[in-house]
Amino acid sequence: MGRPGLNRRHLLTGLGGLTVAGSFGFAALGTGADALASGADTRVRYWNLFSGGDGYNMIAMLDSFRKDNPGIDVKDSTLQWGSPFYTKLAMAAAGNRAPDLGVMHLGRVTGFSPGRLLDPWDVGLLAKYGVKEADFNPDLWKRAVVDGTLYALPLDIHVQLCFYRKDVLRKAGLLGDDGRMIPVTSADQWFDVLKEAKKATGKGLQTIGLWHNDQNFQWWFFVAFYTQLGGTWFDDAHTRVTFDTDKATQVLEFLRRHITDGYADPGFGGGAGAEQFVNGSPFAWEGNWSVPVFDAAKVEYGATPLPPVFGRQATHAESHAFVLPHQSGRGGAANEGAHRLAAYIVRHARQWAAGGHIPAHTPTLTTDAYRKLQPQSEYVSAMDHQATEPKVWFAGSTGILAQRVGPLVVSSTTGSAEPDTVARRMKSELTTLLASKNPMDGKTAAQGGAAA
Repeated sequence: MGRPGLNRRHLLTGLGGLTVAGSFGFAALGTGADALASGADTRVRYWNLFSGGDGYNMIAMLDSFRKDNPGIDVKDSTLQWGSPFYTKLAMAAAGNRAPDLGVMHLGRVTGFSPGRLLDPWDVGLLAKYGVKEADFNPDLWKRAVVDGTLYALPLDIHVQLCFYRKDVLRKAGLLGDDGRMIPVTSADQWFDVLKEAKKATGKGLQTIGLWHNDQNFQWWFFVAFYTQLGGTWFDDAHTRVTFDTDKATQVLEFLRRHITDGYADPGFGGGAGAEQFVNGSPFAWEGNWSVPVFDAAKVEYGATPLPPVFGRQATHAESHAFVLPHQSGRGGAANEGAHRLAAYIVRHARQWAAGGHIPAHTPTLTTDAYRKLQPQSEYVSAMDHQATEPKVWFAGSTGILAQRVGPLVVSSTTGSAEPDTVARRMKSELTTLLASKNPMDGKTAAQGGAAA
C-alpha cells in the first residue's frame, strides 16, 4: 500500500499476530505454513508484506487456492512493510535463499535489478493458468516490463482518493441527483466546493484532511496534480531532467492554499484527517485502503479519484505485483506452482477488492459482483488515468525519490518554504538522483534497463 495509517499495517502487530522467526525475521500466516500439507507433493514459498485487513484478505485467498489445489502446499510468510521488506528480499535473492514467489510495489521493480535479483515470468505458463496480457490495462502491463521482458505480474492498483461525506455534502447542496459529489473541473471550482462544505461542517472539524505534514502523501498528491498539468520528469534516455518548475509551483501553491484559506487545520496531525472524517468532516484525501475503515465506522460516504482541478483526469496510483525473486536454476514444480498461485490470486481478486484495491485483472472489473461494490465501482475509472512516478531505479513506494522530495513538498504545503523555491529544490534533487548509481547494480538510470 502506501504507508501505515488508521491501524492499517500495524493491526496484526498490535494484536500480537506477528512474531520474528529466522534470520530474515518473518511471520508465518495461513494454514500449512510449517509442514507440507497432507497429500501435497509441491511446496511454494511465498513472501508478502500484507498485514491488517489486507493480510486477512490474502489469507482467505490463499486458503481458497489450497482448497482448489490440494497438491500444492503454500508456505506464506509476512514480512515487515516498507524498506525492511525490500532489504530482506534483496538479501535473499543475492544469497540464493529466495522464496519461490514474492510481492513488490510495481514502482520498485526497475530498481530491483531485474535479471539479477528478479527472474522473468514465463508468459506461456501464465497463459496456461488463465492469465494473459490482454486481461490488463496496457499502461499497467507496460510498467511491469523491463527491456522487453515481463518481471512483474500486477495484482491491483491502489490509488489516492477524495473521500466525501454524503450527509454533509447533501446539506451543503453539493450532492448530485445520482447521490455523488458534483463534478469538479478547475481549482477555483474545487475551492468553491470547499467553501460551501465548510458552512455545513460541524464545529471543531476541519473541512478536509490531506496529510499536510506527511512526506509520502504530499508527494503522492503532487505526482497526481503535476501529471494533470502534463508535467514530465526526464527525457526518454534518462539523461536530462525535464521537470517543469513553473508547473510544479502551480501544484505547490494549490496544495498550500488548503491551509492558507482555512480548510485544512495545520494543528492536526496526519491521521487526524481520517478520524475527523468519521466524526463528520466533509472531505479526506486518503488511499483506497481506508475503505474498510470507513465501512466499519458506518459512515455514509463516497469516494472519487482526486479532482481534475487542472483539467486532465489523473490520480496517483501504485500497484502490488507478484515477482519471482532470483533463484539459481529456477524451474521445476515449485516454479510452476508459483506461476499457478500468482495467476489464481490475480484471477480471483474479488476478495482483494473488498480492501479497496482495484483489481488489475480487467475481466474482474466487469463482473456484476464488482459493480455492486460501493464505493469501489465509483472510482474504478482511476485504472484508466493513473499518475505514476517515473520509471527509474530510485522511484516507487518508500523509494529514495519520495524520501528526498516528499519533505520538500511538505515544507511548501505547511508554509515553511515558498512554492517557487521548493520547485527549484525539487529539480535540483532530481538532477542529483539522475546522476547517481543504483546500489543494486552500480548503474545510473541512463545505464539501467528501464525500456519497455
